[in-house]
Amino acid sequence: MRAPEFWSGGSGGLAPILLSPFSALYAAATARRMSHPGWQAPVPVVCCGNATAGGAGKTTVALDIGRRLGNRGIGAHFLLRGYGGRIKGPARVDVAQHDSTAVGDEALLLAAERPTWVAAHRSAGAKAAIEAGAQAIVMDDGLQNPTLEKDLSLLVIDGSYGFGNGRVIPAGPLREPVAAAAARSHAAVMVGDDETGALAQLPPGLPVLHARLVPGPEAELLAGQPVFAFCGIANPRKFFTTLQEAGAFLAGRQAYADHYPFDEGDLRDLLAQADSLRATPVTTRKDFVRIPPAFRNRVTVVTVQLEWVEPAAIEILLEPIAARVPVAA
Repeated sequence: MRAPEFWSGGSGGLAPILLSPFSALYAAATARRMSHPGWQAPVPVVCCGNATAGGAGKTTVALDIGRRLGNRGIGAHFLLRGYGGRIKGPARVDVAQHDSTAVGDEALLLAAERPTWVAAHRSAGAKAAIEAGAQAIVMDDGLQNPTLEKDLSLLVIDGSYGFGNGRVIPAGPLREPVAAAAARSHAAVMVGDDETGALAQLPPGLPVLHARLVPGPEAELLAGQPVFAFCGIANPRKFFTTLQEAGAFLAGRQAYADHYPFDEGDLRDLLAQADSLRATPVTTRKDFVRIPPAFRNRVTVVTVQLEWVEPAAIEILLEPIAARVPVAA
């Protein structure tokens, strides 16, 4: 589903006003759901969540947290709902057996690095992971899921989008009011520059960590080259800008709805457009796992990684998490 234009900001005309009563009901339902305590796991739980529907960089932050815990010798497992997948779980993701229609695209990205579980009921997924040996749980999303207590909750914010028009679904992109999400968070993570003034909406006492997305080494090979970029992510402009900043010439572009399920017809059309422009077809790693396997050798992937402005700040936040994990004798 593609988000309505009026979600992104501005007045949006009458639509947000007319939808406001439904937003109030949505926010009340979320608050009621979140009032119930969840299961307290015997291992630490880190949640990388956000306040808006759609991407904010949660998966990239979760990957970074998993790596940092791994560097400390902690056997962290990833846990997520598996949006877009048919498997309700709890189930451990197997990249050799599962595809995006089974477990969703984010789950495949996470499972390529560390043990990953999909579960509609997050506490059941955490229990399965712990039984399999998880020493810590890193949740990709779940800030609005009450079934599992969190030891560290990070409110991830996309600097280019912020909180959209500041309204709750369906009048805007918020899953709940910003104040409610911030109240359950231990820190905010601003990914990129704050282009919308989102930080001003956070409570003064909430720590804010700053990070940016940097393209992988494959982007350097595209410098000066014509590319045809396509993606189905929440903020396609961010991907197109990343390519341009890496020095690629954007000969053409095509944006789809977030989590768009590419089929063979889509790829034939996209590759034909790229050929007509004499350009290299390029997409994101998240989109690549949704491309039919027969076409993957024709498409170049540009990866991104998280780079913290002050790496020491995130390590300090992880200290209490690491302290809860027994050190092997």
